[in-house]
Amino acid sequence: MESFRPSGLSIEQAASTFAALGSEQRLAVLRTLVRAGPEGLSIGQIGQRAGVTGSTLTHHMKILTQSGLVRQDKRGRSIICVADFDATRALSDYLLQQCCADADQPHKDHADD
Repeated sequence: MESFRPSGLSIEQAASTFAALGSEQRLAVLRTLVRAGPEGLSIGQIGQRAGVTGSTLTHHMKILTQSGLVRQDKRGRSIICVADFDATRALSDYLLQQCCADADQPHKDHADD
């Protein structure tokens, strides 16, 4: 899986990053980290809140980290996982950057873009 690059996101990079979210459990983990904010959570806290534990959580964290959507920071003896908000926002912006480009009338939320 290719790592996320915020500037100049290609369709291949976007597809690869979206693939990392192609699991209900990974999506739940990312949403849990987004809810936690910039302080992040330990692996144990993620497991409790997202309902994913053990080797399954380790596997999902590896994929999310490799995709660039999650960072892991060592703080003392703990590894704290944090959602990369810039990468997550850029991925959603990728979908919306040309919103309504082929429509006769722009969508009301993107009329001024």
